[in-house]
Amino acid sequence: MSVRAGRGRKRAEAPPAALGSAVQRLRKARAMSLGDLSQVSGVAKSIISQIERNETNPTIATVLKLAGALGVSPEQLLARAAERPAIIQHQRRADIPVLFSEDGKCRLFIIGALELVEHVQWYDFHAEPGGALASEPHQPGCTEHLHVLRGVIEVTSGEETRVVKAGESLRYRGDLPHVLRNVGDEPAHATMVLIMHPLG
Repeated sequence: MSVRAGRGRKRAEAPPAALGSAVQRLRKARAMSLGDLSQVSGVAKSIISQIERNETNPTIATVLKLAGALGVSPEQLLARAAERPAIIQHQRRADIPVLFSEDGKCRLFIIGALELVEHVQWYDFHAEPGGALASEPHQPGCTEHLHVLRGVIEVTSGEETRVVKAGESLRYRGDLPHVLRNVGDEPAHATMVLIMHPLG
């Protein structure tokens, strides 16, 4: 482990950004509170909290203490920090972008990963009775996959129109002008996935 001098103490020069998450996962797996880990390791509770939030660069001595208290070697702790976490991203409802149709009766929640929009996009679609969402053609080869969870949605792609009921799915060309319209008497709800490129 490389180190650098700093006010008489040695700190890890570049600890993994997920070190705090690794400490937190191990602590919770052992049913330890912050206070428990502080008591066993001798590291202040406030410092452990800062480490778990990745707000501080811990000294090597601190890493050694925490690793010992968690029952792993420092190398194992850092290796766990470098592992890809099981939970990659958790978007709270308030953080999910939403688009509205021109008539204001349709909402399109962007629930897919924004970094994947060039390849795949997926949405949570809600429409009030009579609401319509019109879209210009997407890139050539794009297909849309719609699954209706509630209500009745009429889909027009190009010059073809189909009515899709709750529990049914429809796949259609997204590279033509297309419209989703709630033709039922109650709010409609559907999930929609756009595959931006032909598969294979």
